[in-house]
Amino acid sequence: MEKELQQIFTKNDLKIVGKAVRRIDAIHKVTGTARYTADYYVPGMLYAKVFRSDRIHAIIKKIDTSGALRLPGVVAVVTGRDLPNKAPFGYIYPDEWILPIEKVRYYGEGIAAVAATSKEAAERALDFIKVEYEDLPAVFDPEEAMKEGAPQVGAKKRNLMNELHTKKGDVEKGFDESDAVVEHEFRTQRIEHSYLEPEAAVAIPEGDTLTIITNSQYPFFARYALAHSLNIPLNKLRLITPPLGGSFGGKDSSAIWCTGKAALLALKTGKPVKLVYTREESMIESNKRHPFIMRYKVGATNDGKLLALKALNIADGGAYPSSSAVVLFRAHVHSTGPYEFPNVQVDSYVVYTNNVLAGAMRGFGTPQVNFAIDSILEILATKLDMDPVDLKMKNLVKNRSTLLTGQILDGHVVSSRQLLKRAIELSEYKKKRELYKQDKGRYRRGIGIANSIRGVSFGGEGFDYANGIITVHEDGSVAIATGIIDGGQGAKTVLSQIVAEVFGIPYDYVYYLDSDTGVVPNPLTTSASRGTVMGGHALSRAAIKIKSRMTKVAAEVLKTKEENIVFEDGVVFDRTDKSKRISFKDLALLCHQRAEVMTESGWYSAPPLTWNPETGTGSVYFTFSYTTNVAEVEVDTETGNVKVLRIYALHDSGRIVNPKTARSQVYGGLSWAIGFALFEDFKLKNGIPQQINFDKYKILRAIDAPDISIEFIENPDPNCPFGAKSLAEPALEIGGPAIIDAIYNAIGKRVDSLPATPEKILRLLKE
Repeated sequence: MEKELQQIFTKNDLKIVGKAVRRIDAIHKVTGTARYTADYYVPGMLYAKVFRSDRIHAIIKKIDTSGALRLPGVVAVVTGRDLPNKAPFGYIYPDEWILPIEKVRYYGEGIAAVAATSKEAAERALDFIKVEYEDLPAVFDPEEAMKEGAPQVGAKKRNLMNELHTKKGDVEKGFDESDAVVEHEFRTQRIEHSYLEPEAAVAIPEGDTLTIITNSQYPFFARYALAHSLNIPLNKLRLITPPLGGSFGGKDSSAIWCTGKAALLALKTGKPVKLVYTREESMIESNKRHPFIMRYKVGATNDGKLLALKALNIADGGAYPSSSAVVLFRAHVHSTGPYEFPNVQVDSYVVYTNNVLAGAMRGFGTPQVNFAIDSILEILATKLDMDPVDLKMKNLVKNRSTLLTGQILDGHVVSSRQLLKRAIELSEYKKKRELYKQDKGRYRRGIGIANSIRGVSFGGEGFDYANGIITVHEDGSVAIATGIIDGGQGAKTVLSQIVAEVFGIPYDYVYYLDSDTGVVPNPLTTSASRGTVMGGHALSRAAIKIKSRMTKVAAEVLKTKEENIVFEDGVVFDRTDKSKRISFKDLALLCHQRAEVMTESGWYSAPPLTWNPETGTGSVYFTFSYTTNVAEVEVDTETGNVKVLRIYALHDSGRIVNPKTARSQVYGGLSWAIGFALFEDFKLKNGIPQQINFDKYKILRAIDAPDISIEFIENPDPNCPFGAKSLAEPALEIGGPAIIDAIYNAIGKRVDSLPATPEKILRLLKE
């Protein structure tokens, strides 16, 4: 099977893969007929609302729900005491609760939930729940939280959720041998996911089973967490995921809290329960991008050869662990970016605080460290009196380069230099960099450049596999069943293209089933930009098993050898005599009539790695994607306003399965990058959110989007299905540092804490 798959994956005359076919879900979404979780209604269902704490850190001494229960229409009120299993669950380690039992850890934490016959009755009941608290000291700064004697927020000592340490070479010797050494501190902010669809769930008890319609990005982990908390066997708990209205990592784990509350109420009442968060509730409870404090020191020779890097990364994980431990891992191992240093020391920490929790968000820790590494190299270039692009080009990784963990880059094309050269040419970078320095008026332009390397799939974060089931029906139509979730990124489309290519059938023969944990297998979470790579591998293996049986039947019918059988454009024929042919549809029917097995599962496990978290060394990913972004800006020196004029985005994500959806990924990613660089900032004041709706929290508007030029440089990867690698997260991780570099080129001032607001720009100009 592996040999046959490799032959298919390395073909050049592809019919479906590489083509801009229409998205599978396009019609439903543009016509408004797509049915999201909040659209579901079950006769007799109750409506739920959540009671939220107004304390930041406090022991829950008593919750009095009697007043709420006396109200007309109120059927039930639940608290953490109603959980059948009074033990925490966890994405990485157990320290999270559907409803807390002993204490609240952050402002707005849900500590009770109401079910009533109407939304209005449920809402009114919240006013009649009374709580007696004992306030505890709180901590909001991650560095303070790490100190001995700091308020203890979570289950880990010194509030350390996780820490990682890596050494390579002799960093102090590297600095001693350097002609130029610079060091600087960089900070990034907390960011809201801003998905249009808030968290929602409809929990339906059916005998001794519980079915939940939920917009969880990872329904299988949600099922695991709920089964644990509710003491329900996995085979009695079914989660169905309709189309998602965005997630970007946000509904990976935090959606469990919404789903869990609805489930607990459904079990308590024996009736269906619907819970839909308001925008305010979503922004209060959902996890955010981790704010980072990063202290970097780098050294180089006079001609720009990098010799040493020392980095300290401190991330604020907030009140609960969520996926912070693995976010830290990815940030840690990408701390040097796509640049090679012979001597490295990186120390990274993620810490509990009484802030709203942080967790998975598109980029998963790399936008923060990419900002630091590209910015410190810009500072170094200034000290060396070098053009930053020359310094970066000189030190970009190449084939056989060694990463900070000791991993050697091989087995694929390391294209960082290829991308940077093309980006310089496409954007006329050097010409514009000199030209824009001549701007002396109110409006000053600048151009900046940034590069990245990104590990594909989970890597050393943990075990990594995927699976799927394929059925070829009697009429030749093909059904895909896998838990790879389409949160808007186009997973249904590209995986259907891969399956169609393997079978040699038209794309519209394939149908992608929505995720249902009672039917489809668990391919692990749709995150880490792994859907195409891991899902494509698994589904291809399922398809090739069925195809081999169909090949045997076709050879018998066409009276030829199996090696002569070709599947192409929905027809199966003899390559030596093309007049011998049968349609794929007729062959499928014949296979069913002969009782051939036409349903198969496919499993794929990522290649083994040697990452050792104790030493911070080893191979961390089985392959990598590469990106270069160039940004041009215009700065108004009177108002401090920054306008992004254009961005050039160059990507090597292997073979592009669908150019149209790939471009959409990059457009969307860059809108995040612009917000990250210039204005997005989920502000807290002593732990209390200051913006809980879009009237105050600013995201990029379509009218403000710049011109964007996208170019894919395709180096198909032999480790991946049809050579396709990750794209979703590379699309956003370096637009920010490119914009910040462009601002420096425009005004000669370095922004070292994000976002680069007009106030910060004006303050820098005055300094």
